[in-house]
Amino acid sequence: MDAKDILGLPKTPLTVPQEKKSRPQKDSQRKPDGISREVYALTGGLAPLMPAVDVSQLKRRPQSDEKVTWQWLPFTSSARTDNLQLYHWVRVVNGVPPTGDYSFAKYNKSVNVVKYTDEEYEKYLTDPTWTREETDQLFELCERFDLRFIVIADRFPSSRTVEDLKNRYYNVSRAILVARAASPGDVSGHPLVKEPYNVSQEIERKRALSMILSQTKQQERKDAEVLAEAKRITEARIAARSAEESDMPVASNVSPESNEKNIIPVETVSPSSNVQIPPTTVAPPTSTADNLSTLNSLRGMRVYLRTYALEQMVQAASSSAGLRTIKRVEQTLQDLGVNLKPKVPTKSVCAEHLELRKEILTLLNLQKQLQYKEAEGSSHRDGSYAETPGTPKRSQRAGEQDRTFIPDSISFGGERVGKRDQKRKAPAPPSPAQSKRPRKLKASD
Repeated sequence: MDAKDILGLPKTPLTVPQEKKSRPQKDSQRKPDGISREVYALTGGLAPLMPAVDVSQLKRRPQSDEKVTWQWLPFTSSARTDNLQLYHWVRVVNGVPPTGDYSFAKYNKSVNVVKYTDEEYEKYLTDPTWTREETDQLFELCERFDLRFIVIADRFPSSRTVEDLKNRYYNVSRAILVARAASPGDVSGHPLVKEPYNVSQEIERKRALSMILSQTKQQERKDAEVLAEAKRITEARIAARSAEESDMPVASNVSPESNEKNIIPVETVSPSSNVQIPPTTVAPPTSTADNLSTLNSLRGMRVYLRTYALEQMVQAASSSAGLRTIKRVEQTLQDLGVNLKPKVPTKSVCAEHLELRKEILTLLNLQKQLQYKEAEGSSHRDGSYAETPGTPKRSQRAGEQDRTFIPDSISFGGERVGKRDQKRKAPAPPSPAQSKRPRKLKASD
């Protein structure tokens, strides 16, 4: 007896509906055209290792008048001097095999090793540390192995280092080149003459390279710490130098802070305003402090695009100008046929573009200053006329014209005044006909 018998439950197990797990749908990848199903199944849907070939090239058929066959034909290569005859498969069209040199013979490149005579050796190439036989053997091996000095040093009969072999070969080649030239200036641009081989520098380079390759992990970490400390010191020195440059007086012993305080944006001044602008003060298009901060930030970046630097300098130059002035500058550039961003942002082009923007900003500021001065002069001329006793002053009339217009239907307190109230406040005198007309009686009367 179990729990089901006690509770009177059937012994058949209850079927619990199980939720079907939704399988993730596989991305259906369409088989590319021109590939069989078996080959595509082998790739597993991955990109092929070899570059894809256009389907039209796979299905391209030869022309009807062409009969293409592949034949096993002999060939010779001009790169070989022994005239060895080899065989390969060749595509033959209409029974005519291709003619010409072997297609891969053009990749056979050889070094033109200098040849010298006995007279030239005795006159220019004598060296107490080298004999004539060793020099001849060196040049033969150089011609045979195409200046592969590691192989040459292995095949050289005497014990000479790679640096000694290189030094002797390049010294002899340079001496022969200079001796055969009509004047030294004719070969001054040749690499052997312009950059002679330096034995000590090559030995030091290899020593430093072997020392770096033989370093342990601890030495590498120590070198990394030293480089990080040197970088930190360099950045600290750059920051200190930039701070010193920003603290230096800019012009006529005036600091950038006081210069910015004296600048009044011309955009905010209208000709009818009462703001007094000094006659010698013109708002400059850019402040020196902004330029210094921009230059310092670019120096800290070390590597940056010139277009990015130009954008930062333009923003710094236009920092004291408003949005309307910047739009007017861009409109002026478009009128002049100048691109807003140079197509070829070289250093000189960016400098000229920035200078042009500064000059346009200065021109716009001078135009606004001129408008202000003209308005001020016209106001002084209007106030200098002689006035008659019965006429109001022109300054008062000008003030009345500048005064905001207030409609008659609105009082100063903000309440609307109707036509009936206006008639009550200013009643018209009754006419004689109205006084004689009898008054009508109302129902209340």
